[in-house]
Amino acid sequence: MSIPDFQSVMRPVLATVENGSPIPLSDVRERIAEQFQLTDDERKERLPSGRQTVINNRAGWARTYLNKAGLLCIPAKGMVQITPRGLGALANGPERITVSWLKQFPEFADFHTAKPHEVEAPALLEIDIVETTPDEQLADAHQALVQSLADELLVQIRAATPSFFEQLVVDLMIAMGYGGSRKEAGKATQATNDDGIDGIIKEDKLGLDVIYLQAKRWANTVHRPELDKFIGALTRQRARKGVFITTSDFSDGARSAALGLDIKVVLIDGVELARLMVEHNLGVSVKQVYEVKQLDSDYFAGE
Repeated sequence: MSIPDFQSVMRPVLATVENGSPIPLSDVRERIAEQFQLTDDERKERLPSGRQTVINNRAGWARTYLNKAGLLCIPAKGMVQITPRGLGALANGPERITVSWLKQFPEFADFHTAKPHEVEAPALLEIDIVETTPDEQLADAHQALVQSLADELLVQIRAATPSFFEQLVVDLMIAMGYGGSRKEAGKATQATNDDGIDGIIKEDKLGLDVIYLQAKRWANTVHRPELDKFIGALTRQRARKGVFITTSDFSDGARSAALGLDIKVVLIDGVELARLMVEHNLGVSVKQVYEVKQLDSDYFAGE
């Protein structure tokens, strides 16, 4: 059974506390995982942020929504308890509690509906049609923005001159922590006139090892002969590490050629190149920052 969406979790959360006694949220989460027969991998699956498992996040948001609707209360830190309204929902409510159904309760409608002066155009998406928690929606929106930006970057890179692309490769390696200083990296990556190698850069600031680079600003797929050429050049240089970067992609044969070697060869295609540029803030700037805050339990610990 796959991980349920958070609306499908709401009634089961309510049912776990129907005896009326306060129950720790951790126990509720465990019972939900057992009820939906989640595998170990499903239990461990995390949100894109990596800070919380998906099932714990969904159970947590289910508790929040039920609490805001008055079906649950939180009698103490980390505890969950059903209310008379919650018992009524179990007895007379639908088999699947949804955000839309919860809106019949005024306090939940006030919580869930943004005030007009708080909303900027375009209007916020209606959560009823989204089977994800607010955390997941935020992560999905962020991923969509990153993907769109990466697509724009790739268009710009492919339209740039070969010399600009070579400098971009150097800048990316520096942004990722390679090459020492920019001045040293610039010298290190001058053309070597060796077939199959476009440049050399230090792996660390002390220059304890070097990485050989090949950069192809291509629109066509890179096939195995190009990889074999690069590997041959690395072998002649007695090199141990190489990075092949292209604005296009690699064929299966090219990727196979980079495996099972005594030499470490890393392949970076256009999609990965753009992603790395976004990750390391190369060719992009921060447009806006949203702070997502959580309760500071330590502040209330001494109460």
